Amino acid sequence: MGYAGVRGGQEAIAAAERLVRAARYGGESDWLELDQITAWLPLAVDRVMGEAGLWAPELAARAVRQSQGDLLEAAQLLRAHRSTLPRLGYSRPAEAAAELLPVRRVTPVQHTSRYGQLYGYGDRHAPRVLDLAPEETLRRRARTHATRAADSTPQRPEPFDPGLEASGLLASRRDPTDPEPYDITRAPARPGTPRSARLSALARAETGSLTHLWYTTTRSPRHSASDAALEVRRGRLPVRMPHPVTGRPVTVAHVTVTEARTVRPDDRPRTNGSRFDAGYGLCLGDGEAKALGMAALDLMVHRDPATDRLEQNVLISLDGPEASGFLEHLKLPHYVDFRSTLDRIRAVHATAPAHSPVPSPSPSPSPEQTEAAR
Repeated sequence: MGYAGVRGGQEAIAAAERLVRAARYGGESDWLELDQITAWLPLAVDRVMGEAGLWAPELAARAVRQSQGDLLEAAQLLRAHRSTLPRLGYSRPAEAAAELLPVRRVTPVQHTSRYGQLYGYGDRHAPRVLDLAPEETLRRRARTHATRAADSTPQRPEPFDPGLEASGLLASRRDPTDPEPYDITRAPARPGTPRSARLSALARAETGSLTHLWYTTTRSPRHSASDAALEVRRGRLPVRMPHPVTGRPVTVAHVTVTEARTVRPDDRPRTNGSRFDAGYGLCLGDGEAKALGMAALDLMVHRDPATDRLEQNVLISLDGPEASGFLEHLKLPHYVDFRSTLDRIRAVHATAPAHSPVPSPSPSPSPEQTEAAR
C-alpha cells in the first residue's frame, strides 16, 4: 500500500548494487584483513557484537568491513546472520560474582576496597589528545607494543562487597516470579515483561541511543538523585553447555563482558525508604559506559514503573536495527501516500474563504529598533 512500481526499477537497483560493491572492494589501498580489524578496532568489534547479540569476533570484523565502518549497519548484518543459525541448546547460568575473571575492576565509591583497585587496560585515564606523530613513528610504536600486556593475566574473581546487603542497607532486587531468562529473540519485549527481558533489551541496545536516554532521564526533575557506581568490572566469563552424553556442564568458551552495579538512595515514603535501590548491567565486550547506562536505566524503571514511558523507551526505542530500518523506509517510494495527502490539503484550501489568508509571522525587530525602544 502506498508504493508504486516504476519501469526500469530493476536495472537501477542492479546498477546501485554495482556501485556499492565498487566502493566496498574497489579501493586502491591494501586489502583490510580481519585480524587487523579485531586488533586495531577492538572497541568497534565489541560494540557490534553487543548490539547484535552474538559473540563472534571474526564475523563482527567481517561485518565492520562490509559496512565500510557503519557500526549500526554492521550490527544489523551480524544480527541477520545470527537469525539464520540453528539453535543448538541453552548454556548453563553463570554466576558473575564468583566466576568472572576480571582484567579491570574499579570501585568508585571507595578509595580502598577489600580486594583493591585493578585499573588494567583502559584509555579513560589517558589524556584525550590527538596523536599527530609521523606515521613512521606510529608504526615503530606498533611494532614495539604488539600486545597489550595489561590484559594478559586475569585476577581472582572476587567482586567488591561493601556489606550493604548484609547490613540491610541495600534493597533486594530478587524476583521469584522471573526464574528463567526471557528470550527476546523469540517473543517481543513489551511493557509489563519481566526484568530479564528489560536487561536483555538493554544489552542489545544501540549504545548512543542508550547513553542519550540515560542522560535525558537522569537530568529530569523526577530522577534528580545521582547514581553511584558500586563497581565496574571487565573480564572473561565462562560459557558452559551440558555434555550430550553425561549431561554435566562443560566449559566450551570464554566471552569478554563488562559488568556494572549502581545504587541510588531511596528517600521515597515507602517501606524500604531507608535503603539503597540497586541497578545492574552486563553487556558483551568492552563497554563500560554501556554497562553503567544499563544499570542506571534498570534502576530508574524499577523506581518509577508507571509514572512515565521510560520502560517503553527502554524496550522498544533503543533497538538500533529497528530504529534505523524505520528511518531507511523513508527513502522508499511514497508516491500514493504523498499524492493522497496533497489532494486533501488542496481540498482544504479550495473550501477555505478567499479573504482568510494564512497569517505570516511578524518580522523580528532590528537592533536599531530595539535600541530606540529603550
